[in-house]
Amino acid sequence: MKNTFDAIFEQAQDAFLSYKHLSGKKKAGFLNEIANGLERIKTKLIPLASSESNLPEGRITGELGRTVGQIRLFEKLIEEGSWVEATIDDGNPKRTPAPKPDIRRMLFPLGPVVVFGASNFPLAFSTAGGDTISALAAGCPVIYKAHPAHPKTSKLVAEVIKEALSVSSLPEGIFIHVEGGIPEGQELVKHPTAKAVAFTGSYYGGMALFELASQREEPIPVYAEMGSVNPVFAFKNKLEIELDNLARSYAASLTLGAGQFCTNPGLIFIPETYAKQFSQAVQSELNEVVEAPMLHEGIAKSYYAALDQFQQRQELDWIKVSEKKDLINSQPAMAKIKAKDWLKDKKFQEEVFGPFALMVVYNDEHELFQIAKKLHGQLTISIWAEEKELQDKLNLISLLEEKCGRLLFKGVPTGVEVGHAMHHGGPFPSTTDSRSTSVGSYAIKRFARPISFQDMPQSLIPEALADSNPLGIWRMVNGEIKK
Repeated sequence: MKNTFDAIFEQAQDAFLSYKHLSGKKKAGFLNEIANGLERIKTKLIPLASSESNLPEGRITGELGRTVGQIRLFEKLIEEGSWVEATIDDGNPKRTPAPKPDIRRMLFPLGPVVVFGASNFPLAFSTAGGDTISALAAGCPVIYKAHPAHPKTSKLVAEVIKEALSVSSLPEGIFIHVEGGIPEGQELVKHPTAKAVAFTGSYYGGMALFELASQREEPIPVYAEMGSVNPVFAFKNKLEIELDNLARSYAASLTLGAGQFCTNPGLIFIPETYAKQFSQAVQSELNEVVEAPMLHEGIAKSYYAALDQFQQRQELDWIKVSEKKDLINSQPAMAKIKAKDWLKDKKFQEEVFGPFALMVVYNDEHELFQIAKKLHGQLTISIWAEEKELQDKLNLISLLEEKCGRLLFKGVPTGVEVGHAMHHGGPFPSTTDSRSTSVGSYAIKRFARPISFQDMPQSLIPEALADSNPLGIWRMVNGEIKK
């Protein structure tokens, strides 16, 4: 059956045959051209992205810096080259009772990758965002599906990438920009040439793509980051010392960017002895928050629809009610519930995309342990406790490790550092694969697969696996890490 995108996938596959063998230094040069190009057009790009997303120019300026920064991170990673995990077990023809074969293993790029842009990050998780750049760094062509919320921004950034390809004398099929809606996205995922999918967005959108990819004749991995409620566990000694500061930082994190972050802390567990005081402190902070525009009317409508559903629940006491239902602006809201009621219904764990939080009041640590057992998979979990308190909570900490991709012992979860040690992922339903990250240098591993070569002649073997190690990379040779 003919697919609308046959021609572009054929173009991408043809480009892949040469791009996958391109040296790390040349790929790094290509990424460098993209980063330089984004910096050159920032005076045009920043106001355009701001106007399409309703995000302030200050926020977009910071996001551009992050976008360029993560491109530079992958540029350095692939220029150095050790990420391919080159591993060598030398052969021994004299071994008895059977000769030992020479086996060499490394990571190779998967092939053409479909990347879906995110609505809430028009730069950092979109056209030249982390998914695109990590796939290109791995050696995979990218078919990028633009998000309809910021089409002009996406086109402008795509032009920068195309120019970088031209300057680098690389095939156009390495990056292809596609527009459209749900039908087009489905066709891209179903195309037999696609080898992986990357997505950042809602649970329902991510699962739809995951199921579609699983139903293919050749199933492919879907790396879907689907958000979470990012619980905060607060304890007595910490609240006794820092309650006002904690309430202030929590309210600021909750309402940052109108609450439109996948790391928005939408769930907090507070001991009963401090529930009233903390409620009052957070309420005071939220009352000072100025309403802010959401990304688009559809998201604002969904936010208020979710609040309407929660307002029907008798178990909730409202700390802060969102009073105005605007077509675009949002106001923060917060409700309180007893732990015993929260435990009865998984609906209270569902993400509300926007500045809404649910405060769960617990009586003792036995109840808190039951909560931790029921908790769904999360991108982040934060623990607010004094260091001495933590010594009494090792079992709880051990359990919470199983529930998230990033465990914080200080501060709030908004603000995802782009670096080598960052893991931005988590157990289902926060993502479809807890082993992968969409932020940081390890994101490159999503788009590569291992291959072993047995008794391959030195004249054919990839440079990363050659005896002379011409790339000068770190390798495991006969069980030892060395250059």
